Amino acid sequence: MKILVTGGDGQLAKDVVWAARAAGYDVEAVSRERLDITNEAKVIAALSSWRPELIVNCAAWTAVDACEGDPERAHLVNATGVSNLLRGAATGNSHVVHISTDYVFDGTKDGPYIEADDTNPQSVYGQSKLAGEQIAIAGGATVVRTSWVCGYGGNNMVKTILRLAKEHDELTFVDDQRGHPSFTADLAPRLLDLGLARQAGLFHLTNQGAVSWFEFARDVLSAAGHDPERVSPIATADLQPQRPAPRPSNSVLANDAILTAGFGPLLRDFREPLAELVTQLTTVD
Repeated sequence: MKILVTGGDGQLAKDVVWAARAAGYDVEAVSRERLDITNEAKVIAALSSWRPELIVNCAAWTAVDACEGDPERAHLVNATGVSNLLRGAATGNSHVVHISTDYVFDGTKDGPYIEADDTNPQSVYGQSKLAGEQIAIAGGATVVRTSWVCGYGGNNMVKTILRLAKEHDELTFVDDQRGHPSFTADLAPRLLDLGLARQAGLFHLTNQGAVSWFEFARDVLSAAGHDPERVSPIATADLQPQRPAPRPSNSVLANDAILTAGFGPLLRDFREPLAELVTQLTTVD
């Protein structure tokens, strides 16, 4: 089995590569420098030559606030790039797993979002990712929406919270945005399961346990042996300065469809991989 992972410098891609190698697969990760998915001709040429059986697309422009100021680039990477990959994949009958996001929802639902819920992205990032997932679904790909992604190999909120805890005695995080933190070490093997089975369709995949960013920050400090009382809550409307891109207040994704399709069990409660990641990060320090 030959697997290609795009967005190779990202935290999710790194754990997909690790999981694939651990399972004995022939896997290669490519960064934007090696394969710019926005260049259709180069994508088709590369995939025609490499002919992977599975492509896991972790490439995306995820700078949510920056996307607000450059919608054209956001759609080029997050939508047109997906179309280019699907065209290239067709040259070798490759199956594509594409990663999407909770930002396709407006966050106003009372309760967890299921795959069939209406989408209504409020940000350029969310709009571009919705366009990308629609292209992927139409092309027979596996589309996986996840949220609040954290891993050892990239920038994320766990690293940010630990850094801020070193620099400040008191921390403040919003308590009116809720979601499921998701850890790449748990996500990656399940993405491979879906891709190797060529399971087309749309799935939500997150670790379990819904929290606010305020509660998550407290959990991170607790896992690192710090006093969680150092974290105080704040409303999103009171943040200064305000962020350019709206965030969904409810990002909780129900994971029932992946169970129905036979790809269980649910991923662990997020506090377990959180403790493992904090141990990794603090041991290195």
